[in-house]
Amino acid sequence: MKASLRSAIGIALSAILLWWTLRDVSLATVWKELSQSSVPLFMASALCATLIFPLRARRWRTILDPVAPGQPLGALWRSTAIGMMVNNVVPARAGEIARAYALTKETPVPFATAIASLAVDRLFDMLVLLLLGVVAFVDPAFPRDATIAGQSLGNLVQGAVVFVILLVAALYGLAFFPAALVRAFEMFSRRVAPRIEEAGKAALLRFSEGLSVLKDPGRFVAVLAWTIAHWLLNGFAFWLGFRAVGLELPFSAALFLQTLIAVGVALPSAPGFFGFFEKLATVGLGIYGVGATQATSWAIGFHILSFIPITVIGLWYFTRLGLRFKEISRAAETAA
Repeated sequence: MKASLRSAIGIALSAILLWWTLRDVSLATVWKELSQSSVPLFMASALCATLIFPLRARRWRTILDPVAPGQPLGALWRSTAIGMMVNNVVPARAGEIARAYALTKETPVPFATAIASLAVDRLFDMLVLLLLGVVAFVDPAFPRDATIAGQSLGNLVQGAVVFVILLVAALYGLAFFPAALVRAFEMFSRRVAPRIEEAGKAALLRFSEGLSVLKDPGRFVAVLAWTIAHWLLNGFAFWLGFRAVGLELPFSAALFLQTLIAVGVALPSAPGFFGFFEKLATVGLGIYGVGATQATSWAIGFHILSFIPITVIGLWYFTRLGLRFKEISRAAETAA
């Protein structure tokens, strides 16, 4: 799917979901709830939601160490902030491309290797989100009869487990058996597009190098630990936001909700995931018996307050590095 079409679909879906979320609530009531919320707790929530990005940068260094050891944490942090900023202002999840591209401007890490390392980054996110989602699911506080779109959450969890297992198997196959993949690509390209054979082979090899952390049990555990810390802190940010608007929910509810939202925003959406975030928040909190108005109040308050800091920080670094959005677009076309 072309980026422009994907962007249009994402924006349309986000607009529909935002309208769907707001049609059942009174904006005046939402504003009243937000005005009566705890400002210190919301500020603490936004701070925690911003601090997850330095953790992502630190984890990224461990992922890259097997192929590009000792990358400066400052460059990784700046690239991470830039990537999130671009995700917040540009459709089609261009932030991942921007993050990898920004790193190549400050370090000798090849673009294909950076992209591959981000595939590992997202893999660990999915593994840990699924794990924490299961922890929330087995918590006695979780409503046993909960369903989403008429589907039992138990069935949805099983489907997610199968998907992650298949993804892990594919990436491990590429990490341990790159030669087999290269041979298959050679056979395909010689028949279909001989001109891209050499460039494609080189890109595949660099991509497999970016997956090298999967071969090292020690690094695997280290990346897993950083990922758990990241998502526990993000869950804590959610929970502080709950408290800010008067929601007395267990911490496991925050773990469940962040898993639901993270899975949902993987679909095409508008910049910043507006619409998807709010709708999924009302669905997830509704499972715990939270009304639409209070759920929407939390979603809007948390989303905006967590959106602003990292977007401003990322834009500052983007400007300092002299980057241009056209460069990101060209890099995206290359990656595609």
